[in-house]
Amino acid sequence: MNDITPQLEWIERLVAFDTTSHKSNLALIEDVEAYLHGHGVEAFRVYDDEGGKANLYALVGPSVEGGVVLSGHTDVVPVEGQDWATDPFTVAQKDGRLYGRGVADMKSFSAIGLSLVPEMLSAGLKRPIIFALSYDEEIGLLGAPRMIAEIAERLPKPSAVIVGEPTNMKVIDGHKGMASFAVRVTGYTTHSSQTDRGVSAVEAAAKLVTKISEMRERRAAAADPSSPFVPPYSTMTVNVMHGGTQLNIMAGEAAFQWDLRVVPGDSREDIIAEFTDYARGVEAEMRAKAPGCRIEIEQMTNAPSLAPHADNPAADLAKAITGLNSTDVVPYGAEAGQFQEAGFSVVICGPGSIDQAHQPDEFITLEQVEEGTVFIRRLIERLSA
Repeated sequence: MNDITPQLEWIERLVAFDTTSHKSNLALIEDVEAYLHGHGVEAFRVYDDEGGKANLYALVGPSVEGGVVLSGHTDVVPVEGQDWATDPFTVAQKDGRLYGRGVADMKSFSAIGLSLVPEMLSAGLKRPIIFALSYDEEIGLLGAPRMIAEIAERLPKPSAVIVGEPTNMKVIDGHKGMASFAVRVTGYTTHSSQTDRGVSAVEAAAKLVTKISEMRERRAAAADPSSPFVPPYSTMTVNVMHGGTQLNIMAGEAAFQWDLRVVPGDSREDIIAEFTDYARGVEAEMRAKAPGCRIEIEQMTNAPSLAPHADNPAADLAKAITGLNSTDVVPYGAEAGQFQEAGFSVVICGPGSIDQAHQPDEFITLEQVEEGTVFIRRLIERLSA
């Protein structure tokens, strides 16, 4: 194995920052920014509305077109309620693996890139490498769009974006879009013996949940068997639900959340409109009994899919570097679709396994760290030619 000590040090450095999504990531951003400034690289922050979190992007090399963006999110999912054998925010090395929150998803990719900044600067890059570090990816891909807009406006147009989600260094050129919703149903409370007067919010919510299941099953029945996605259709699921107070009281309140994953080519807007129209019909039935009844739908997240294209310079680049001849797709969402929507050529390729994402005792193998290091070094060579 080649010496990957600098990469390991940077993985330890990034994991040590507890950037769980409900917390600020500014300490990590400040550390990376200071490191880049120390090497003469200017970095730019893009804050959230409250100023408690920030994206960071930076251009290494000449300010010319044709560079490559290395994109990674800085936030991680919570560790509460998980049984960890070690401190999640202190990297532990054992049996050829590194354990820690975010080592796979996805701080190792950014750490490898940052560790190689001195090599980038000494290589004589003819085209730049652009770092793009985001916040709040894990809670709905909320942070990246503002940064993407600034990169498109302020920097010379790059030829490719590589989003370093864990793919075991396989080349991914497609992912599903996503959206999520919180639905609150207000009924009319009476004694359960007076169903002619009351309106059960739980029963109304059940109708909406059944509608979501019907929408999913209809798409499953009509799925294209040649689709590369698994499953090969858009999915909708209800995984959180609450309602009612007591068995003999007509439920006055009910609430649930549902998750939508959309294959490229299917329309998020059409799916959302179908559900909303049905909910308005249920609400009208409820109000016919009790005018105060209502159904409120809050859209929490909304992110586009990454659609595979035959003409994709980013995929061609990643395949040339890895030596792979084919691409694949994944069912989860990522910031890649947001870059594509903004007009960039995008691919997903990074070290580690998605199977480790969000798991207790999350790990990445040293072999994957080395493969990721080789990948970035080969990219440096190409951009220096």
